[in-house]
Amino acid sequence: MIKGYYFITDSGLSRQGILSDVSLAVKSGVGVVQYREKNASTKKLFEEASALRKICRETLLIINDRIDIALAVSAGGVHIGQDDMPVKEARRLLGKDRVIGVTVHNENEAREAESHGADYLGVSPVFGTSTKKDAGEACGPAMIKKIKSFSSLPLVAIGGINFDNAREVASAGADALCAISAVLLSDDPAGAIRRFQKLFV
Repeated sequence: MIKGYYFITDSGLSRQGILSDVSLAVKSGVGVVQYREKNASTKKLFEEASALRKICRETLLIINDRIDIALAVSAGGVHIGQDDMPVKEARRLLGKDRVIGVTVHNENEAREAESHGADYLGVSPVFGTSTKKDAGEACGPAMIKKIKSFSSLPLVAIGGINFDNAREVASAGADALCAISAVLLSDDPAGAIRRFQKLFV
């Protein structure tokens, strides 16, 4: 079940390195870790994903975009965007037991992803964000509410979320959220994670 704080790695914002970040996140009780790294070689992706797999023994490890890496390290699944491999093909390669998350920006994309076999939807960006340059225009909490009205899938809110607007996101119907900057740039990342987690108890 995808619920609470959804942790996404960011090597650009990390102060202690992503392995340390993920260890802390797992100890803080997150249920899902997404490994996202856009600017590394396939070899480095494999090495880091392998190390994360060992840390995430009891935590769902999702690999962003790279189905080959997810298969190579026996990760729990992948997260794909609108410009990545189609959900149907991803499912064919991964099989029925691995989790597939899909980034959606509107109702049509949400309906299509669900009909093609997605396991959860990442609604993004909810607010303006600086941690993903190609995130597009903010869709607002209202989009979460709209998608929730017809979709039975867990919804993960991503993009521009902080302590000031997180409650609004949870109230709109999100099952989980990610707030990369609010956690990684915090003086107390573990405390920040727990604070977000409380919104979903």
